[in-house]
Amino acid sequence: MDKRYLHHLRSAIRPVKTWYLAVAFLALAGCSAFTLRQNNLHMVSLRDKVYIADQQNTDVEAALQNLRSYVTTHMNTQLSSGTSAVYPPIQLKYTYERLQQAEQTRVQQASASIYTDAQKTCEAQYPDSFSGGPRVPCIENYVDQHGVKVNKISDALYKFDFASPTWSPDLAGWLVVASVFLLICVILRWLLGRFLP
Repeated sequence: MDKRYLHHLRSAIRPVKTWYLAVAFLALAGCSAFTLRQNNLHMVSLRDKVYIADQQNTDVEAALQNLRSYVTTHMNTQLSSGTSAVYPPIQLKYTYERLQQAEQTRVQQASASIYTDAQKTCEAQYPDSFSGGPRVPCIENYVDQHGVKVNKISDALYKFDFASPTWSPDLAGWLVVASVFLLICVILRWLLGRFLP
Protein backbone atom coordinates (compact mmCIF):
# COMPACT_ATOMS: atom_id res chain seq x y z
CA MET A 1 0.00 0.00 0.00
CA ASP A 2 1.18 3.52 -0.69
CA LYS A 3 2.73 5.13 2.41
CA ARG A 4 1.31 8.54 1.54
CA TYR A 5 -2.22 7.05 1.39
CA LEU A 6 -1.77 5.38 4.80
CA HIS A 7 -0.44 8.62 6.28
CA HIS A 8 -3.42 10.53 4.82
CA LEU A 9 -5.89 7.91 6.15
CA ARG A 10 -4.28 7.98 9.60
CA SER A 11 -4.40 11.76 9.77
CA ALA A 12 -8.02 11.79 8.57
CA ILE A 13 -9.31 9.38 11.22
CA ARG A 14 -7.11 10.58 14.10
CA PRO A 15 -9.50 13.45 15.11
CA VAL A 16 -12.40 10.99 15.34
CA LYS A 17 -11.80 9.21 18.62
CA THR A 18 -13.18 5.73 19.16
CA TRP A 19 -14.85 6.74 22.38
CA TYR A 20 -16.76 9.56 20.58
CA LEU A 21 -18.27 6.98 18.31
CA ALA A 22 -18.87 4.61 21.23
CA VAL A 23 -20.77 7.30 23.18
CA ALA A 24 -22.85 8.16 20.11
CA PHE A 25 -23.56 4.44 19.60
CA LEU A 26 -24.67 3.99 23.22
CA ALA A 27 -26.95 7.04 22.98
CA LEU A 28 -28.54 5.78 19.76
CA ALA A 29 -28.84 2.25 21.14
CA GLY A 30 -30.64 3.65 24.21
CA CYS A 31 -33.01 5.65 21.99
CA SER A 32 -33.62 2.54 19.87
CA ALA A 33 -34.47 0.49 22.94
CA PHE A 34 -36.82 3.21 24.18
CA THR A 35 -38.70 3.51 20.87
CA LEU A 36 -38.94 -0.27 20.52
CA ARG A 37 -40.41 -0.39 24.02
CA GLN A 38 -42.88 2.37 23.10
CA ASN A 39 -43.98 0.36 20.05
CA ASN A 40 -44.66 -2.61 22.31
CA LEU A 41 -46.50 -0.56 24.93
CA HIS A 42 -48.74 1.00 22.27
CA MET A 43 -49.54 -2.48 20.93
CA VAL A 44 -50.48 -3.61 24.46
CA SER A 45 -52.77 -0.58 24.80
CA LEU A 46 -54.50 -1.37 21.49
CA ARG A 47 -54.82 -5.05 22.48
CA ASP A 48 -56.45 -4.05 25.76
CA LYS A 49 -58.94 -1.90 23.82
CA VAL A 50 -59.89 -4.97 21.78
CA TYR A 51 -60.47 -6.97 24.98
CA ILE A 52 -62.56 -4.16 26.50
CA ALA A 53 -64.63 -3.77 23.32
CA ASP A 54 -65.21 -7.53 23.29
CA GLN A 55 -66.25 -7.59 26.94
CA GLN A 56 -68.54 -4.54 26.68
CA ASN A 57 -69.98 -5.53 23.27
CA THR A 58 -68.97 -2.26 21.61
CA ASP A 59 -67.22 -1.76 18.25
CA VAL A 60 -64.89 -4.79 18.32
CA GLU A 61 -64.21 -4.63 14.57
CA ALA A 62 -62.78 -1.08 14.73
CA ALA A 63 -60.57 -1.92 17.73
CA LEU A 64 -59.38 -5.08 15.99
CA GLN A 65 -58.63 -3.18 12.78
CA ASN A 66 -56.59 -0.58 14.72
CA LEU A 67 -54.57 -3.34 16.38
CA ARG A 68 -54.04 -5.19 13.09
CA SER A 69 -52.84 -2.12 11.21
CA TYR A 70 -50.44 -1.14 14.01
CA VAL A 71 -48.93 -4.60 14.58
CA THR A 72 -48.35 -5.28 10.89
CA THR A 73 -46.51 -1.95 10.37
CA HIS A 74 -44.35 -1.65 13.51
CA MET A 75 -41.49 -3.77 14.76
CA ASN A 76 -41.40 -5.25 18.29
CA THR A 77 -45.18 -5.60 18.45
CA GLN A 78 -45.40 -9.40 18.49
CA LEU A 79 -48.62 -10.45 20.22
CA SER A 80 -47.52 -13.77 21.68
CA SER A 81 -46.15 -13.61 25.18
CA GLY A 82 -44.08 -16.78 25.44
CA THR A 83 -44.22 -20.50 24.85
CA SER A 84 -46.91 -21.14 27.46
CA ALA A 85 -49.19 -18.39 26.14
CA VAL A 86 -52.61 -19.03 24.62
CA TYR A 87 -52.56 -19.34 20.84
CA PRO A 88 -53.82 -17.46 18.94
CA PRO A 89 -53.21 -14.50 21.23
CA ILE A 90 -56.39 -12.53 20.39
CA GLN A 91 -59.55 -14.47 21.22
CA LEU A 92 -62.90 -12.72 21.28
CA LYS A 93 -64.24 -14.87 24.09
CA TYR A 94 -67.22 -12.73 25.05
CA THR A 95 -68.41 -12.20 21.48
CA TYR A 96 -68.25 -15.95 20.89
CA GLU A 97 -70.12 -16.68 24.13
CA ARG A 98 -72.84 -14.15 23.22
CA LEU A 99 -73.33 -15.78 19.82
CA GLN A 100 -73.52 -19.24 21.37
CA GLN A 101 -76.10 -18.02 23.91
CA ALA A 102 -78.17 -16.40 21.14
CA GLU A 103 -78.12 -19.67 19.18
CA GLN A 104 -79.19 -21.67 22.24
CA THR A 105 -82.05 -19.23 22.88
CA ARG A 106 -83.16 -19.48 19.25
CA VAL A 107 -83.15 -23.29 19.40
CA GLN A 108 -85.05 -23.34 22.72
CA GLN A 109 -87.74 -20.98 21.43
CA ALA A 110 -88.09 -22.86 18.15
CA SER A 111 -88.18 -26.20 19.98
CA ALA A 112 -90.92 -25.00 22.34
CA SER A 113 -92.96 -23.85 19.36
CA ILE A 114 -92.45 -27.19 17.57
CA TYR A 115 -93.45 -29.16 20.66
CA THR A 116 -96.68 -27.12 20.95
CA ASP A 117 -97.41 -27.71 17.26
CA ALA A 118 -96.70 -31.43 17.74
CA GLN A 119 -99.21 -31.64 20.60
CA LYS A 120 -101.90 -29.87 18.57
CA THR A 121 -101.30 -32.02 15.50
CA CYS A 122 -101.28 -35.29 17.44
CA GLU A 123 -104.36 -34.31 19.44
CA ALA A 124 -106.16 -33.74 16.16
CA GLN A 125 -104.99 -37.10 14.78
CA TYR A 126 -105.75 -39.06 17.98
CA PRO A 127 -108.59 -37.24 19.77
CA ASP A 128 -109.53 -40.28 21.88
CA SER A 129 -106.04 -40.82 23.31
CA PHE A 130 -105.05 -38.95 26.46
CA SER A 131 -101.59 -39.52 27.92
CA GLY A 132 -99.63 -42.38 26.43
CA GLY A 133 -100.98 -44.55 23.65
CA PRO A 134 -100.40 -43.47 20.05
CA ARG A 135 -100.13 -39.79 20.91
CA VAL A 136 -96.62 -40.04 22.47
CA PRO A 137 -94.97 -41.73 19.45
CA CYS A 138 -96.81 -39.22 17.21
CA ILE A 139 -95.32 -36.29 19.17
CA GLU A 140 -91.82 -37.85 19.09
CA ASN A 141 -92.07 -38.38 15.32
CA TYR A 142 -93.27 -34.83 14.74
CA VAL A 143 -90.45 -33.35 16.84
CA ASP A 144 -87.87 -35.55 15.07
CA GLN A 145 -89.11 -34.52 11.62
CA HIS A 146 -89.56 -30.82 12.34
CA GLY A 147 -86.87 -30.39 14.99
CA VAL A 148 -84.56 -27.42 14.97
CA LYS A 149 -80.89 -28.12 14.38
CA VAL A 150 -78.26 -26.24 16.36
CA ASN A 151 -76.01 -24.23 14.05
CA LYS A 152 -72.39 -24.80 15.05
CA ILE A 153 -70.51 -21.55 15.44
CA SER A 154 -66.85 -21.92 14.51
CA ASP A 155 -64.59 -20.43 17.17
CA ALA A 156 -61.83 -19.97 14.56
CA LEU A 157 -63.72 -16.91 13.29
CA TYR A 158 -63.14 -15.22 16.66
CA LYS A 159 -59.42 -15.95 17.09
CA PHE A 160 -56.70 -13.73 15.62
CA ASP A 161 -52.94 -13.56 15.27
CA PHE A 162 -51.07 -10.75 13.52
CA ALA A 163 -47.43 -10.90 12.42
CA SER A 164 -45.04 -8.13 13.32
CA PRO A 165 -42.34 -7.20 10.76
CA THR A 166 -38.67 -7.81 11.54
CA TRP A 167 -37.89 -4.24 10.53
CA SER A 168 -40.22 -1.33 9.88
CA PRO A 169 -39.54 2.17 8.49
CA ASP A 170 -40.71 3.98 11.63
CA LEU A 171 -38.63 5.89 14.19
CA ALA A 172 -37.60 2.70 16.00
CA GLY A 173 -36.53 1.05 12.76
CA TRP A 174 -34.38 3.96 11.61
CA LEU A 175 -32.79 4.29 15.05
CA VAL A 176 -31.87 0.60 14.93
CA VAL A 177 -30.28 1.12 11.49
CA ALA A 178 -28.33 4.14 12.77
CA SER A 179 -27.19 2.19 15.86
CA VAL A 180 -25.92 -0.70 13.75
CA PHE A 181 -24.12 1.73 11.44
CA LEU A 182 -22.42 3.43 14.41
CA LEU A 183 -21.43 0.07 15.88
CA ILE A 184 -19.73 -0.80 12.58
CA CYS A 185 -18.00 2.60 12.63
CA VAL A 186 -16.76 1.99 16.20
CA ILE A 187 -15.33 -1.39 15.24
CA LEU A 188 -13.70 -0.04 12.06
CA ARG A 189 -12.23 2.97 13.89
CA TRP A 190 -10.80 0.72 16.60
CA LEU A 191 -9.31 -1.66 14.03
CA LEU A 192 -7.82 1.17 11.95
CA GLY A 193 -6.36 2.83 15.03
CA ARG A 194 -4.88 -0.45 16.18
CA PHE A 195 -3.38 -1.67 12.92
CA LEU A 196 -2.41 1.50 11.05
CA PRO A 197 1.26 2.39 11.60
